[in-house]
Amino acid sequence: MYFIAPNRFLIAIILFFLSLDSFGQQNNMDTANYTPVKYGEKGFELRTRDNKFLLQIQSRLQFRFATPEDQDPVTFDDFNGKRAATFSINRARLKVGGHAFKPWLKYYWEYELSQANLLNFTITIDKWEWLKFQVGQWKVEYTRERRISSGEQQMVDRSVINRAFTVDRQQGASIYGHIEGKGLANFNYWVAVATGTGRGSRENDDNHLMYFGRIQWNFLGPYLDFEGSDLEIHQHPAAEIAISGITNRSPYTRFSQAGGGSLEGYENGLPGQYRVNQANIETAFKYKGFSWQSEFHWKQIIDKDANSKTDNLHGYYVEAGFFFHQLVNWWPEPLEVAARNAGYMPNREADQTKKRETSFATNWFFNGHKNKVTAEVSYFNYDKTGGVPADQWRFRLQWDISL
Repeated sequence: MYFIAPNRFLIAIILFFLSLDSFGQQNNMDTANYTPVKYGEKGFELRTRDNKFLLQIQSRLQFRFATPEDQDPVTFDDFNGKRAATFSINRARLKVGGHAFKPWLKYYWEYELSQANLLNFTITIDKWEWLKFQVGQWKVEYTRERRISSGEQQMVDRSVINRAFTVDRQQGASIYGHIEGKGLANFNYWVAVATGTGRGSRENDDNHLMYFGRIQWNFLGPYLDFEGSDLEIHQHPAAEIAISGITNRSPYTRFSQAGGGSLEGYENGLPGQYRVNQANIETAFKYKGFSWQSEFHWKQIIDKDANSKTDNLHGYYVEAGFFFHQLVNWWPEPLEVAARNAGYMPNREADQTKKRETSFATNWFFNGHKNKVTAEVSYFNYDKTGGVPADQWRFRLQWDISL
């Protein structure tokens, strides 16, 4: 099979759109108010004169220093193992999106250059605010923490509970929308059916699919997008309460960017071995530089090949940030202070390790989330029933920039 190199593919796309633009100019000489190429919120934009085609290209780089190590401890062995300070290009993303034929027929794909992974690819019918359709592979809107882009988070990275509760990226189809009624009648909803076998999986392992639903109540009116920090400095309070649920049957007990995997104490199983049911209650709030978000998780794992042995896992995090220039005149406007506390509590006989994380961070925004530096200090405290507690401090410094 013949493959086109990514850089040649991008050049071909750009030349195609420039040729469309050239053709349009030959048929319409009124170019006074026309800009063929510009830089916008989503990177460089190429648009045909009739607005039937739009191409947006953006790259993002994330540089990170961490000591004594970068990753969250997973087991007790991680506290005693070899540690090494790291400096890395943690993420290198290429994002391409826009619309074709109609402004409401949108496309998007995202590629991780450092790991050669195609992360997202979607086609969306975005004609009505209250009813939208999407097919492809994307990050399911199950949790706010995971759905927020790694470039728009408040902390350096996601909390210690992300590993256990995220469903990450899945392939499937979704219906969602925003119902903006009067007063308190302001809701967002998402319903999706997916293969339930994770990123990069082209087929399901059996006849069981993943079913997902989320209802979000915007009880103060405005919709809160999936983005950390109150960069907009909301002059009127905005808040949401959301409930999400997922049921899936597959060989896996966890998901990540790498695809399907296993939690500690489990192994990748046979097709349909694990029935996993999950629920999440979520809150978020922003007002005059203050931001808050929280999640409370429950996850049930049923091993169908072990007489339906059942385990229940629980986890939570609470996170808040504030731009203190809203209270103190001498405080620099680009500087935000944030904090997070998270806990993970499994009940498995093989692993009853309670994991707790407390983190503090400062953000300096040069150009919003498009160019920022984050410094973070974290303290991990793990306590295994009948064992000896273990703890660890960690410092991370990160520069995230989109071009």
